[in-house]
Amino acid sequence: MLTSTDFRGLINKRFYHNFLPVPATNILRLGVGTPNFELPDITNGTLVKLSTYRGKQPILLAFTRIFTEKQYCPFCYPHIKALNENYEQFKNRDIEVLMITSTDEKQSQVVVRDLGLQMPLLSDPNCRVFRTYQVGQALGAPLPAQFILDQQGRLRYWHLFSFLDHNASVDTLLEQFNFLNG
Repeated sequence: MLTSTDFRGLINKRFYHNFLPVPATNILRLGVGTPNFELPDITNGTLVKLSTYRGKQPILLAFTRIFTEKQYCPFCYPHIKALNENYEQFKNRDIEVLMITSTDEKQSQVVVRDLGLQMPLLSDPNCRVFRTYQVGQALGAPLPAQFILDQQGRLRYWHLFSFLDHNASVDTLLEQFNFLNG
């Protein structure tokens, strides 16, 4: 259950490290592999290494902005819900969706439970992967972004947050995957 008045846990080390605005400066190039990472998957209780997907299936990296287990970015919350509701569409096309959050493992467990997440939710509380992918930050949390990687791990599409275009829609993301196969 979401509440708009529960701010416990909002002001923490991560908040201070992400307070000042830093615009997204994606230096990754289309057609080139992206940096590998390893993060805990809160949904399944495993460790996910991006490189294990190379040569197997395309990936959607969905960086999302969650402040605490009860405070979601107003632009990201509907996007998280839409990805979760349409997760089967991605799976039916043999696409894995890896959602990455900066909430810690305990907060992320509440998110998984409260939202009934089906897709893997990877916890990056130190924001190391967010910074590696240079998605930017503002007001206490990294900014959202989406990256589509082909079966070989090469970057084929990215969408970086802007106030005019917050997150790529599920339809846009699925359409981009169609281009990989077409």
